[in-house]
Amino acid sequence: MNLHLLRLFDAVAGRASFSRAAEALHISQPAVSKGVRELEAQLGSPLLERGPGGIRLTEAGRVLAGHARTIFAAEGSAEEELAALRGLTRGVLRIGASTTVATYVLPPLLGAFHRSHPQVELRLTSANTRAIADLLLRRELDLAIVEGPVGDPSLQVTRWREDAMVLIAAPAHRLALRKGPVPITVLAEEILIVREPGSGSGEIVDTALAAKGIVPRQQLEVGSTEAIKQVVMAGVGVALISADAAADQIALGKLRVVRLRDFVLRRDFNRLSVAGRQLSPAAMAFQGLLAARPRAKARAAGLRSDPKG
Repeated sequence: MNLHLLRLFDAVAGRASFSRAAEALHISQPAVSKGVRELEAQLGSPLLERGPGGIRLTEAGRVLAGHARTIFAAEGSAEEELAALRGLTRGVLRIGASTTVATYVLPPLLGAFHRSHPQVELRLTSANTRAIADLLLRRELDLAIVEGPVGDPSLQVTRWREDAMVLIAAPAHRLALRKGPVPITVLAEEILIVREPGSGSGEIVDTALAAKGIVPRQQLEVGSTEAIKQVVMAGVGVALISADAAADQIALGKLRVVRLRDFVLRRDFNRLSVAGRQLSPAAMAFQGLLAARPRAKARAAGLRSDPKG
């Protein structure tokens, strides 16, 4: 089996798109299409179904895609172990993080790492939890930290630190003007601003509210935490977001925390790893930095919800 052609097929299968695969591989789309056709001819089986609705894997394609992931994972492990034995002092460290972690938690750690290892090129990818997990499995990341649940058995999940989530509102919002903590049931009367499906934050909020039997009057999906804050500041609704993410706007008086009675929402930030994968020296050094700084304090007073009122 031609591994070059297999790599082309793997890129298409993973992205369900010839054009996105070509972009990721830095080659032309016709070259990708030709390579997949050659592989299908070699194997004597169609691997992809091409139609108006897009690209789908055939049964043979699904089988081959699973083996391709294993093959390229082994290839990546071999390269990384050899690099570790050489004791590289230069190179690239590719870190992936879900949006809240990448935006509000990792920057100080990246700065500390850069000061200690200025010769290592840093690359930070920010996406939702599902996307980051997929990139790590595809060997496109060295380290990954996410904020949401991960169900893939191929990944090991290690708790890194805890994050408090708080209910925020515009200063003039009726909940922000109330004195003392409010019951979580008030959300049944509100417009709740939430993240898109696949977001770790969104899944955690949905699960917590479902456990309380609370259905907000309306939910408005927004594609980033920064956008959520802007929508809340405009007075459209309220949101449950990371205390770290809200700290700056709260300190400036642009947002207020609505204290909740008998309700505390916390979640874990988790480090993901692939079983048996040897980390590069740079990745091991950054992992040591994570272990040395497992918990960051909220940057503004009074950010945590009050469980007792």
